[in-house]
Amino acid sequence: MRILLLLLLLVSFGSANHISWLGDYDKALQKAQEEKKPMMVLLVKKNCKRCNEVIVEHFMNSDEVDELNEKYVAVIITYEGKLTYPIEMFFSTTFPTLFFVDSMTESFLREPIYY
Repeated sequence: MRILLLLLLLVSFGSANHISWLGDYDKALQKAQEEKKPMMVLLVKKNCKRCNEVIVEHFMNSDEVDELNEKYVAVIITYEGKLTYPIEMFFSTTFPTLFFVDSMTESFLREPIYY
């Protein structure tokens, strides 16, 4: 529940101090394709303390936030969510996991970053 509140807070703020997360993979993919940008996909799990810590430590009030918002379309996926994302592609047993994806081919741009 805490992560859901945090995500809502992050999405509601348009300031440069936060990543502009989208919560729907398909909409994020469409936006990334239209803008010709790669995607930054963060896979989190409910009730994951480390997931919350990573969001706060690395994606809020960070020097890189402006650059990440400009360079990527960011989407955050909850593992236990509605499964509106290709789980076979973004599967992990370690949370959080960060994927960088080419939006045109949906191929990985680099190895995922775990925890």
